[in-house]
Amino acid sequence: MPFSRSAACSSVCPCSERCPLAEVVSAIGGKWKMRILCSLTADGALRYSDLKQKTAGITPAVLSSTLKEMEQSGLITRTEYDEVPARVEYSLTEHGRELWPILHRLVHWVRREPFDGDHAVDQIHNAEETDVR
Repeated sequence: MPFSRSAACSSVCPCSERCPLAEVVSAIGGKWKMRILCSLTADGALRYSDLKQKTAGITPAVLSSTLKEMEQSGLITRTEYDEVPARVEYSLTEHGRELWPILHRLVHWVRREPFDGDHAVDQIHNAEETDVR
């Protein structure tokens, strides 16, 4: 079915000058952002070194810039603790946590599986935990 520029899609039209879908890709696209989002969703707040370990292959410069981009997008928050040695943790914001069910819905879409809401999110999460074991 070809794309149609109806009134219903005018606010999300990929043909417009400032495409909102391009903003989505900018906020969550790229090689590392999904891994970081999943790690923070699964484990909660993490230190830089923990994120570096969970995203094997990422360089320190790319991890730092990706974290800054995600912080600027409002997906994560950076918390500095006044301790010696210095401690910094990254965690999802409410905005970042709202992405989780949307991402799981996309998993069902790409797998062409039926989606039944929250139950489906739990099933995917449980299946991923089983695959890791």
